[in-house]
Parts: sequence; structure tokens; C-alpha cells
Amino acid sequence: MNHTLSVLVENRPGVLARAAGLFSRRGFNIQSLAVSTTEQPDTSRMTIVVEDEGKPAVIEQIGKQLYKLMDVIKVMDHTDEPVVSRELSLIKLNAEPSRRGEIMQVASIFRANIVDVAERTFIIEVTGSADKIDAFEKMLEPYGIVEMARTGRIVLARGSKTT
Repeated sequence: MNHTLSVLVENRPGVLARAAGLFSRRGFNIQSLAVSTTEQPDTSRMTIVVEDEGKPAVIEQIGKQLYKLMDVIKVMDHTDEPVVSRELSLIKLNAEPSRRGEIMQVASIFRANIVDVAERTFIIEVTGSADKIDAFEKMLEPYGIVEMARTGRIVLARGSKTT
């Protein structure tokens, strides 16, 4: 089972490395990691996705240990609560003139945006759930994906609850 953690930290050098180190010392692979400043410029939000590998108690222990790190303000496990979750992907693919119409139709179905057009390639931006992005990538494979970049998952708790 995947666990999605939001960690609010003071925006200082080295905080990310210390937090990520905690997971690696415990033998957990971070599946997704997204970090950015929040509405307060001196605070950053780290969204970390890890698989518990059948050890949910260890994830809880990591959460407690994160609090012990200097510069950690708050830790929240979003695993069993309603959240809004998104990822972003930029995909460069072969776009021969004869197939551009087809590609544009696929992009339209997924509400993706063509953000760059070159002589033989398109760059398409798509946002949504991980499942949506996976399905979109699968639909584009026949056209020839040249290059791809994908963000990690970001989440906010639904309703009035805050991290």
C-alpha cells in the first residue's frame, strides 16, 4: 500500500537531504518526491510517496522520527483521508504531419495541452491522477515517445483540514 506524507519544513538548505536520508536508512524507496515553497516563503512542503511493504508501523515510526529532525514543522499521513491529488507530465513525442490530427484528438480526450510544436515533434502537458497520466502515456506510445518528465504527486487534504 502506498502512503502519501506531507511534511512542512522550514525552507533551509539540507532539510530535504536529512528527510530523504531517514527513509533510505530504513530501507524504503521513495516512489515520488515533490518539494516547493508554500504560501509562506520561509516554509516548504515536501510530498513523499512510499510503499509500506507490509510494514505500516514502520511508516508511523518514520513520521515520528521526522518530527525529531530540526526544521520539521508538521507531518501528515494522507493515506486514509480524502485528498485532492495531482501529477504533471511533459511528454515529447514524434508528430509526423500525417499523424498530428490523431495526436491532437488523443490529447483532447485527456484534456492535455500541446505546449510546443516543432517540425517533427509535439510537447504535450497533462495533469491529473497517476492513473490518468499512465493511461495517457500508454495511448501515446504508438506515436513514439521521445522524452518524458513527470513530477511527483502533490496533495492537499479536502475541506477545512490543513497540513
